[in-house]
Amino acid sequence: MGLNKKSVDDIDVKGKKVLVRCDFNVPLKDGVITDDNRIVAALPTIKKLINDGGKVILCSHLGKPKGEAVPSLSLAPVAARLSELLGQPVVFAADDEVVGPNAKAAVENMKDGDVVLLQNTRYRAEETKNGEQFSKDLASLADVFVNDAFGTAHRAHCSNVGVTDFIDTCVVGYLMQKEIDFLGKAVEDPVRPFVAILGGAKVADKLNVINNLLEKCDTLIIGGGMAYTFLKAKGYEIGKSLVDDSKIDYCAEMMKKAEDLGKQLLLPIDTVVTSEFPDPIDAPIETEVVDADKIPADKMGMDIGPKTIELFSDAVKNAKTVVWNGPMGVFENPILSKGTRAVAQALADTDATTIIGGGDSAAAANQMGFHDKMSHISTGGGASLEFLEGKELPGVAAADDK
Repeated sequence: MGLNKKSVDDIDVKGKKVLVRCDFNVPLKDGVITDDNRIVAALPTIKKLINDGGKVILCSHLGKPKGEAVPSLSLAPVAARLSELLGQPVVFAADDEVVGPNAKAAVENMKDGDVVLLQNTRYRAEETKNGEQFSKDLASLADVFVNDAFGTAHRAHCSNVGVTDFIDTCVVGYLMQKEIDFLGKAVEDPVRPFVAILGGAKVADKLNVINNLLEKCDTLIIGGGMAYTFLKAKGYEIGKSLVDDSKIDYCAEMMKKAEDLGKQLLLPIDTVVTSEFPDPIDAPIETEVVDADKIPADKMGMDIGPKTIELFSDAVKNAKTVVWNGPMGVFENPILSKGTRAVAQALADTDATTIIGGGDSAAAANQMGFHDKMSHISTGGGASLEFLEGKELPGVAAADDK
């Protein structure tokens, strides 16, 4: 995958109209933004373009309005918050068709350094289908396109891929650049030893990731719900633990592949078991620790045990690059979050480049207060997984090469 992309640092935008695809898919409650992290994360790119004298036109999706105007998913609250954060007015172009009379008039009236925000791109049915007309409409507003939305980079939509067919200069913003630098380099050219840690519930979600990372890494650690299918493939009794019976052969194959390639594949050696799943998920629950080959038939594994924590933490100690995707257990429960917390701690304590591939592991690291101890926490769950699978991401590929 060509990862050497032109960025906002490689272009001159003075006096030019710059369309920027951001990820403003923020959580809203009764029209109020409950977490503005994604807006804050977009500021460096936006400020750079303002300071360089560009006319900055922002666009993003929000939620899943399915191609129609859904008032509760309007980007109006984002415009208001952006305006506060930037300390300058952000004109909101409230067109249900996104590129309509309001947007055209607002862009027409822009001076250098002004900011306009378009309405939710998914108000248009073509957006998710990458339909040509909407791509042309968006492109008609601008001279330059900047993609800074990694969270949708694995999808080919109008506002991140289609639009690039109709604008000559297409580059990535600072957020996208950082994702490419960290995730791309980790997979393509890691500093070794390279340790990959995979967790989460289902083996099925990570088939290609396991396969690709086994070829790239030196040590692959598997925890979380998906580990029990591997343990069953070793012939162990796993009781009522989560299992994907259709993937047992696959797990056996991967263990054989690791052996053939001379890679270390680490599985839990002990596990925290319970009689049932906690209900509600954060309710107090009785647990015991058993060896991974001695799970009682009426119990289920819910987290990695203390010996496994030590094993996994030791593997991380000497690493130079660590990629982590997926929790080690039911981390939403305080009693069953010890394994996930310990892995986060091990990553925080190492001098290695530490990369967290979005999704639940990013949420866990943030909740547990480790976010500032990691080299990079990806902003995209699905996109980072596809990066780790070695797939080309349409949103990255569409930007101009250096």
